[in-house]
Amino acid sequence: MTTPVPEAPVPHDPIARRFEGKVAFITGAARGQGRAEAVRLAAEGADVIAVDIAAQVPETQYPGSTPEDLAETVRLVEALDRRIVASQTDIRDYDALKAALDAGVAELGRLDVVIANAGTTTAARAWEIDAAHWAEQIDTNLNGPFHTAKAAIPIMIEQGTGGAIVFTSSVAGLRGLPYLAGYVAAKHGVTGLAKTLANELAEHRIRVNTVHPHGVQTGLTVPELFPMISDASPALSTLYMGQLPDPVSQADDIAAAVAWLASNEARHVTGIQLPVDLGRTNR
Repeated sequence: MTTPVPEAPVPHDPIARRFEGKVAFITGAARGQGRAEAVRLAAEGADVIAVDIAAQVPETQYPGSTPEDLAETVRLVEALDRRIVASQTDIRDYDALKAALDAGVAELGRLDVVIANAGTTTAARAWEIDAAHWAEQIDTNLNGPFHTAKAAIPIMIEQGTGGAIVFTSSVAGLRGLPYLAGYVAAKHGVTGLAKTLANELAEHRIRVNTVHPHGVQTGLTVPELFPMISDASPALSTLYMGQLPDPVSQADDIAAAVAWLASNEARHVTGIQLPVDLGRTNR
């Protein structure tokens, strides 16, 4: 009989200072991975421009982030003695997003790292997805990252100091996970967008990569998905299984990977898809 291996704690090694003098723009920063990324980069010296819708999205069944969540991100970053400009902004609204970013750059002085993290998820069989749910998935998970890049790239090119863009994709951006057709379509789109941008921006020394989590313990859950997986045939349900014994990743696991991709340690890394997925894509 094999003894189960206990889940390893998230490491708390001494943190480097790889982002001194830099400014990071992070979407979906009120909680979960976005907050973890804001705190991680601030701990490494970055100032932060943070946006989040901080409201309930009608199409989702899980609780939305709140203004109080975003205020807590602000508190955590300021506790690290870093500056943060935060706003309640919907990434689906390009003009509002650009205005929020421009205001942050005007206050903090520059832009070096962009983390397009904000997203939502709903579940249904592909042919049963209604128009509103499909549109919301594409608008938030694909149009939103495009808006983020479109607003940020001219600033970075004009600044002339290179930089890094990291898109939060998913295992769903590499595999056809069942019951998530809208999310899968959008995340595959994000992966393709990043690969094209990596080619277009290389001459400006702006690197573009995607990170691909599997299950992450955050406030973004999909309650309607779990019974569907439980009732699915093994051929489908096993598509949600990782390899490592930890049941899910923590937001700090993803933040650590994003921090590396955005740092100068990865200065020759562009156009890649980095799975942080408990071995899921190796199955």
